[in-house]
Amino acid sequence: MRAGQLPMPRQGQGVAQADYAHNDWHKPGAGPPMTDSPFDAQALAADPRRRGQALDIAAAALKAADPHAAVLRALRLENSVLTVAGQRYDLDAFRAIKVIGAGKAGAPMSQAVEELLGARVEQGLVAVKDHHALPTRVIETREASHPVPDDRGVRAGRRMLEMARSASERDLVITLLSGGGSALLAAPAPGISLEDMQRMTQLLLAAGATINEINCLRKHCSSIKGGQLARALHPATCLTLAVSDVIGSPLDVIASGPTVPDRSTWDEARGLVDKFRLAPDLPPSIAQRLEQGCAGLIEDTPKPDDAVFRGAQATVIADNRGAAEAAAAQARQCGFRTRIMTTFLEGEAKEVAKALAGFAREVRAFGNPVPPPACLIFGGETTVTLGAEHGRGGRNQELALAAAFALRDLPDTLLVALATDGTDGPTDSAGAIVDSDTIARGLDLQLAPQRHLDRHDAYPYLERVGDLLVTGPTYTNVNDLLLLCVWA
Repeated sequence: MRAGQLPMPRQGQGVAQADYAHNDWHKPGAGPPMTDSPFDAQALAADPRRRGQALDIAAAALKAADPHAAVLRALRLENSVLTVAGQRYDLDAFRAIKVIGAGKAGAPMSQAVEELLGARVEQGLVAVKDHHALPTRVIETREASHPVPDDRGVRAGRRMLEMARSASERDLVITLLSGGGSALLAAPAPGISLEDMQRMTQLLLAAGATINEINCLRKHCSSIKGGQLARALHPATCLTLAVSDVIGSPLDVIASGPTVPDRSTWDEARGLVDKFRLAPDLPPSIAQRLEQGCAGLIEDTPKPDDAVFRGAQATVIADNRGAAEAAAAQARQCGFRTRIMTTFLEGEAKEVAKALAGFAREVRAFGNPVPPPACLIFGGETTVTLGAEHGRGGRNQELALAAAFALRDLPDTLLVALATDGTDGPTDSAGAIVDSDTIARGLDLQLAPQRHLDRHDAYPYLERVGDLLVTGPTYTNVNDLLLLCVWA
């Protein structure tokens, strides 16, 4: 136990459950869309009533993932005692409170910490994605590039390492992590350039690597990821609050786990180079570092038994499951029979699309797992393996366009494919909403939907037919949500 930490109470207080507000006037076949919907109205044009209901459900999920509210639910301050998931901290025992972190949710999380702790916060620096900064009092928010890191992220990462190394055993350091944090904290290991990290990230993205796989390599080519920020912070007390953007919410993967033990190894990182056949194109500095690490010449990332984690705490305060549960509650308010199918969805976007159409057929033919009107909810993160020729889009747009082909003979069915951060791939779209008429509307416009799908060019097609979802930055990221709605 470190300075300022108090014994756990006999009955620890965990993270409170969200209190979600719902519109009680929604019934299948009646009612306008929510007035506070974050979605652009164009997506409602094809079928305002049904699409309005589906987007109400998606909006409820986004509300549940609000990072500002999540921080205030997770932290409780009584006099000078801060309680977080059962652990208590006597703030009067600390010399100073510092805040560091990275991710798309970093700005509203910083605002919430300042709102709760006020003048107790002495200093702070949080890296956020471009256009995701918000006004703060003490905590500085620096914008940087995502998903491919840039020099601004390198400078932010190095500055955070300096702040961490200057922290004493009498300091409390609150670390705020969320999706995108790995790219935004880009402090390359000695001998590796920013350009090398950019090249590696681009190769992994093009190969269809999952975020877990990308982060495994990032951690072993970094000075800050994979528990190495905790190493720099020691012996200060470290409290980490995380908004999870990864399947299952493993803390060592969220933002590449800078303050928690790292389970991945040098051998695993080197194995990914073989799996995706990256060796011919991998920067020599990275290839050399991996070889030296596997040979035991470079210390691995800190593991669970490392002393730097004694007394440290890390907790997930918002995740995909919570968003899915809020979506299910809203769907029931709208009169749907609802089932959360999984929050562990993975796979190639086009193949997942075919499976989702199969679920729609099962609902319509056999009432399984629930009869219409049904809303089946899927959470997770699919991947897209790019070919030599590709256009504009993201995994949710590609999944939606592929699903549109499979839904052509399924009237009264629609699919929402939503990136909860509001940015699906390198586009300004949050995903798409498609139905049995999506392909027909494109053909009427003399578009070639199959060519758009084959070229990974879903964005311009979906834009033309009015099926893109646009929210702007949501300031959160809890993976993707897929809502499959089937009416009788």
